[in-house]
Amino acid sequence: MADQRPSKGKIIVFGILFWYPLAGVTCQFLHYLIGLQRLGYDPYYIEDSGRWIYDPRLNDLSPDASWNIAAVLPALQAHGFGERWAFRGKYPEGQCYGMSETQIEQLYREADAFLNVTGAQEIRDEHLAIKRRIFVESDPFASQVKVAKGDAGMIKTLAAHDTLFSFGENLGAPDCDVPVEKFKWLPTRQPVAMELWDGPPCGGDTFNTITTWHNKGKNIEWRGNTWYWTKDREFEKILELPQRRPVKFELAATVDDEVKALLHRHGWRQTSSIGISRDIDGYRNYILQSRGEFTVARDQYVRPNTGWFSDRTACYLAAGRPVITQETGFSKFLPGGKGLFGFKTMDDILRAVDAIESDYAGNCRAARDIAAEYFATEKVVGSLMERAGL
Repeated sequence: MADQRPSKGKIIVFGILFWYPLAGVTCQFLHYLIGLQRLGYDPYYIEDSGRWIYDPRLNDLSPDASWNIAAVLPALQAHGFGERWAFRGKYPEGQCYGMSETQIEQLYREADAFLNVTGAQEIRDEHLAIKRRIFVESDPFASQVKVAKGDAGMIKTLAAHDTLFSFGENLGAPDCDVPVEKFKWLPTRQPVAMELWDGPPCGGDTFNTITTWHNKGKNIEWRGNTWYWTKDREFEKILELPQRRPVKFELAATVDDEVKALLHRHGWRQTSSIGISRDIDGYRNYILQSRGEFTVARDQYVRPNTGWFSDRTACYLAAGRPVITQETGFSKFLPGGKGLFGFKTMDDILRAVDAIESDYAGNCRAARDIAAEYFATEKVVGSLMERAGL
């Protein structure tokens, strides 16, 4: 009989895998589960929320999670988590899928810790009984500003956890304009299971990204200014890019006819993000077939210099596809100049395009090397767990 290492403990990952059943989110949580398992922990994925799920077929919220679960479950099964998940709708007539309610409650009593990734799980008394409670914030700025404004709900949410991590690696630095009050934030970044992104060493002829063009409802008023969540404001600043270099650029973003015409007038290709994001294979292939990623970042990450870095962009790097992305302060923590390029101006973008085109294969190798060194799930999750004392 093969030797088996004793488990380092039962760890629950809370998140939005079923709530938002698109491939980028599926990858995000798979990377955590795979990393925890590889490091010797006993991980489970649980959603146990009072909010309705988002149904992409309706483009609206729904109490019926069955379609979302059927869409996402094959990915969990393919990676050995087919018996280690549950969705419980904690709302009137909400259903329980996967593990039974009795099994969920037993897991809460036995678990050594939970990772509340994206902070999506509201904390109830049964969760407070879990020994260690770790908050992993993927979107810095909003929660810190709410705390600074005295938002009682946000303060209570964060206080229910004993350790707080953020993708905002620059929080607390003198050059970061994010208020850090009451709570200590530790830096982390998105883990990537490198083997999920194995593929051809070089890609196609088009720089692309998978994104949302316009978001509503998440802008923040702070210190007399509006801090924007939506990306269209940033893309509009560099619309002429395809006219400045003889390479192709495409946005996988679902947009209306007016925006589509605007993009086409400036030389952009455009395709729907929904079809690409329907399953992991389509999402992965879109990235592998790209020449690299060109994208922008939200104002809430850029202007306050948060040090944030995209989980999707980490996947491009892991696939060996060079990246040109808007500077958020991440260049303090990640190497640039080959494989990865941060930009502030159009001239920065043009120099990055020229550098990639002058040695495309070398930039593909450099991108993959950066992912292996800075984003590999064993390293990122291992560091997080070690600093959390687990």
